[in-house]
Amino acid sequence: MAALYADEHVRFSLADALRALGHDVLTARDDGRAGQGIRDPLVLAPATQLGRAVLTNNRWDYHKLHRRQPNHAGIVTYTDDDFQPLADRIHVAVSALPSLVGLLVRVTRPNPPPAPPGPTTP
Repeated sequence: MAALYADEHVRFSLADALRALGHDVLTARDDGRAGQGIRDPLVLAPATQLGRAVLTNNRWDYHKLHRRQPNHAGIVTYTDDDFQPLADRIHVAVSALPSLVGLLVRVTRPNPPPAPPGPTTP
């Protein structure tokens, strides 16, 4: 299972759901770094030192950061959704990989099914 560092924007319900799936999740709050407005590179660096992939919904900033600093323990970004389906998608995505080191894993919300065709008029 993955060792993750949940930044301060990750909901606790998501972190708990990932723990229930067997992942080792350290939150910014657990680490005493929540609510401090710490810049993204200063979140990524200690997470990397701890051997943990950053989990965040701050997609655009972390995608850019990955391009600038590709030597990290991993970055997992996601689009918000109900916490359990989201945790399940993250679990499937990270469990399929032998390592997250140096990877950017994008977990997105699935598209809704298309609406059925409406009534036709003569």
